[in-house]
Amino acid sequence: MENLVSREEWIEARKSLLAREKAFTRDRDALSRARREMPMVRVDDAYAFDTETGETSLAGLFGGRRQLVVYHFMFGPDWEEGCPSCSFWADNFDGIDVHLSARDTAFCAVSNAPLEKLIEYRQRMGWSFRWVSSRDGSFSRDFAVTFPGKSDPTGRGYNYSGKVFGEEMPGLSAFLRLKDGGIGHAYSTYARGLDIINGAYNILDLTPLGRQEEGQEYTMAWLRRRDRYDG
Repeated sequence: MENLVSREEWIEARKSLLAREKAFTRDRDALSRARREMPMVRVDDAYAFDTETGETSLAGLFGGRRQLVVYHFMFGPDWEEGCPSCSFWADNFDGIDVHLSARDTAFCAVSNAPLEKLIEYRQRMGWSFRWVSSRDGSFSRDFAVTFPGKSDPTGRGYNYSGKVFGEEMPGLSAFLRLKDGGIGHAYSTYARGLDIINGAYNILDLTPLGRQEEGQEYTMAWLRRRDRYDG
């Protein structure tokens, strides 16, 4: 780990790594283009959500924007707190809505818990992003993040694996308002596909020690909700 060299040697090592980083960036740009070129599925169900301004449909969540990005936040109907991992991700959401809106994109988090619980927890965490309740309806099941009783009648499972790992799982879905006024489901990602929207993880990946998750009982055993760290 502590491999000390001269500044000249370090510069050469850094330039070599930079070439790999640039190749990775080009590959990522190509992957992003391929993602944008994915076919879409028309969303026929209007769905229903409880929001701070009243009941609305999936179309209503767009707020007049052409695109909608939804973070599927793990917070079951009978839970007293939101998932600590999703809370870690949510710490990255505040302030992004205005920038997304400038690119004709709306953003919100969606959970199955009642709206009152979501707002109370959001206040506790000090967040301000939009958060709505899907009322434990079919939305979260249809987009493969909720599996009541760990069952999955579709057989697709979580992250297209055909397997179910829990009743509530995290994810992100992107939708597009179609020219005919309908809604297209363009993309969903789960599990490690969510890493890219976690700024803290991406910062740690730039450090010598990295995420420091090796040898733990499970990957995120170190994690606490932001108001539960000591000191």
